[in-house]
Amino acid sequence: MDRLKGKVAIVTGSTSGIGVGIAKLFAAEGAKVVVCGRREAKGQAVVDSIVETGGEAYYHFMDITATDSIEALFKDTAEKYGKIDILVNNAANVALKDGRVDELTLEMWDNIFQSDIRGTFYAIKCALPYMKENNGGSIINIGSMASCSGDLGSTAYACAKAGIDMLTQYTALQYGKDNIRCNCVRPGLIVTPDNEAHVPQVLKDIFMNNIMVNRYGNPEDIANMCVYLASDESEYFTGQVVTVDGGLNAHVSTVGQFKEMKSRTW
Repeated sequence: MDRLKGKVAIVTGSTSGIGVGIAKLFAAEGAKVVVCGRREAKGQAVVDSIVETGGEAYYHFMDITATDSIEALFKDTAEKYGKIDILVNNAANVALKDGRVDELTLEMWDNIFQSDIRGTFYAIKCALPYMKENNGGSIINIGSMASCSGDLGSTAYACAKAGIDMLTQYTALQYGKDNIRCNCVRPGLIVTPDNEAHVPQVLKDIFMNNIMVNRYGNPEDIANMCVYLASDESEYFTGQVVTVDGGLNAHVSTVGQFKEMKSRTW
């Protein structure tokens, strides 16, 4: 369990959900992890859990919508550990029910874009000088399957996450020669201790009918991919958008309905 030994990793939005899974697995693989978000008590609980199992971590407050907060995160981390090897941009406003185009206000649109792509852009911008000084690094953006195709709602969220896909490729292209890699992980339906009670069974049933494997995703599924992307094992892997969704988006949209009909085709 030493795939990230000696590396320093910042995982934004790691006080709950997927971010917790990533932070814990990174620590188990030997990384020094900076747990960050706005909820100090939850963040410290994650740190305590990591330390109790022999890992190294500390909590740093960060508001993804505030540039001074993002700047302080990187400055303080570099001062504490002397370098920054890995950045996981996980912090975001999910806003899955933000609505149709005609329902959205400019304020709603701007709020989602501020947290879901503006903050990610600025975190990357802040990380680059430290990674250049360190002769390289790995940036992992957490996207969403919402950017795979159109849907009935979540318009602003999906558009912001689609921007993350392209930001990933531009960053990879522009800084690859500096030995800085950038990839994006798009999760499918991930059931976490924080959201399980809020995911209605009817929604779970719809997803299960379209997922190719026999379970929903969990934070460890995303964390496992992130460990690979953060490690030296993936040093020739950059500019990629990887969907970790149990095969949900790997088939035509009518498969679920035909399965219910017990038919292969019309």
